[in-house]
Amino acid sequence: MPDPTQAQSYYSITTGRSPLIATAIHDGHRVRENIQSLFSLNSDERLREEDPFTEGWVGITDNQIIGLNSRFEMDLNRSRDKAIYRKPEDAWGLTVWKDELPEELAQESLARYDRFYADVKQMLQGIADRHGCFVVYDLHTYNHRREGADGPEADPQENPEVNLGTGNMNRQLWAPVVDAFTQSLQQYDYQGRHLDVRENVKFEGGHFMRWIHDTFPDRACVISIEFKKFFMDEWTGKPDEAQLQEIKSALQSTTEPVLQAREQVCKTL
Repeated sequence: MPDPTQAQSYYSITTGRSPLIATAIHDGHRVRENIQSLFSLNSDERLREEDPFTEGWVGITDNQIIGLNSRFEMDLNRSRDKAIYRKPEDAWGLTVWKDELPEELAQESLARYDRFYADVKQMLQGIADRHGCFVVYDLHTYNHRREGADGPEADPQENPEVNLGTGNMNRQLWAPVVDAFTQSLQQYDYQGRHLDVRENVKFEGGHFMRWIHDTFPDRACVISIEFKKFFMDEWTGKPDEAQLQEIKSALQSTTEPVLQAREQVCKTL
């Protein structure tokens, strides 16, 4: 039997038996040695725009996809032509490189990008063949204190604690799954309160979600789940460990109703 874990230096894929996949493609922080000295951003500046701690949440299922390298090396959640941040407008106004990235090094990054997508396609095809259809929790985080550590937080009306991106999915088909996820997460007792969970307010989902939907039409339901960084200090990178675990428990609480809804939808395909 083949090894259920595929690993490159820059990502890890683990295949289990469930039709539910959890991904943390922006968790990674390291960068490869031959480009490390070319960054104009230091480690802390890069970390601020990454999704630290999302790797800790993918354990809610046995199918896991984890990005190990920084999105500043290549962004797995953007289309191939935009996967490398070449100018400030690609990266929240940040100047990523001291000078223009040499093309041969850019091509090395894009070759890694291509390998990642080829391996993910193979993994998901196997799950689709076994289960007919599948659900992906595409886990991310986002900043809400962009004016500095002591600055105001972004307007909560426009920045929910949990933003669900449902972008280009067949929303009518997958309504039972999305609704099951939303309702179970909203109802979870989160340290004596309920999380603010809303759909397509801040983000509608990125390229990774769209690529899966386009590659596996009506067989894949990808929910892009963006947690506002209320569980950590986005400027120091320090997390609240209790909240990290609580978020994982909250996500875990959604899996049974979501898998039941998936089975219901699959019977109609």
